[in-house]
Amino acid sequence: MKFGMFKEFPCHEGVTQEQVFEESFALVNSAEDMGVEEVWLAEYHFLPARSVLSSPITVASAIAALTKRIKIGLAVYVLPLSHPVRIAEEVATVDHISRGRVDFGIGRSTFPFIYDGFGVSFGESRERFQECLDIILKAWTMERFSHEGKYYQLQDVCVAPKPYQKPHPRISIGITSAETFQMVGRMGYPVLINPSRVFTLSELGPYIQQYRHAWYEAGHQGRPEVGLRVPVYVAKTAERAYSEPQKSTTYAMGRIADIVGSSAAQAGISAADDRRAQAQRLASMTYDDWLRDKVVYGTPEAVVERLGQLKENLGLTEIIYEVNYGTLIPYELQLNCMRLITERVVPEFK
Repeated sequence: MKFGMFKEFPCHEGVTQEQVFEESFALVNSAEDMGVEEVWLAEYHFLPARSVLSSPITVASAIAALTKRIKIGLAVYVLPLSHPVRIAEEVATVDHISRGRVDFGIGRSTFPFIYDGFGVSFGESRERFQECLDIILKAWTMERFSHEGKYYQLQDVCVAPKPYQKPHPRISIGITSAETFQMVGRMGYPVLINPSRVFTLSELGPYIQQYRHAWYEAGHQGRPEVGLRVPVYVAKTAERAYSEPQKSTTYAMGRIADIVGSSAAQAGISAADDRRAQAQRLASMTYDDWLRDKVVYGTPEAVVERLGQLKENLGLTEIIYEVNYGTLIPYELQLNCMRLITERVVPEFK
């Protein structure tokens, strides 16, 4: 099972944006020094109290130049918000700068207010996503191409550079809702699951089975890859693992309930995506509920046991762990957590 660290360049009260960049790059450099396999970069817009990571491809380029070994994942690049030719050019460029260390995680994002800020209809996001992906694949694998679609019309385009990795970087698709599992399985791509809005960890099994069934039914070869993004906090004692992330996690719990609830009435949300019910469920959960159902916190031994259970029950091939869930965990505690994960958790799965 592979391991990578999720990074969102988090903001919180009392720190400047300059400090956020400085601290975040320092943590990435420490990850490289410790032997962390991969850093995954979020994409957030219009949330200055949470993150400054609105341009992950730019940050990925900086990380590629500053490091030698660590892989750089995008989790996720929101395809419908940018022109697909520009995406193809920029990702291929960073793939060259990094000498093939890029993983291309893609998605639609789950909140309409982001689309409002770009003047794009959230209701169009699924169609735009598919058309963008089709164009990017043509740009990477064909010397010249044309495209006649609903949203883009391109004639005799030659994109350079082509990716360093052949035929292109690994593509994974982010999943946050139940209806997406079968769709991605039919497409034949690895999945990156973020269960925080809809699922508890114990509820994921049947949906992952649907993904696998759709994969094989569509005739795809090989083993379906399943990555799970999950907050992980490791401390030397159970008491510290409980108390040190509590304030930050509680803050995250309230924040996600609020943002899901506020998006319930926005245009483009499908009838099957009952966000009012999701928000009510999230708001009713206690910190102890969250520890049981949403995160993996504990001593190194306890975290190894819990991740082992998840690997076995869900067939996971990758864990993308977040060491600052809620954005309020002090830097030194993040660093210590990452060190314990790298030295005492990851080796148990190699």
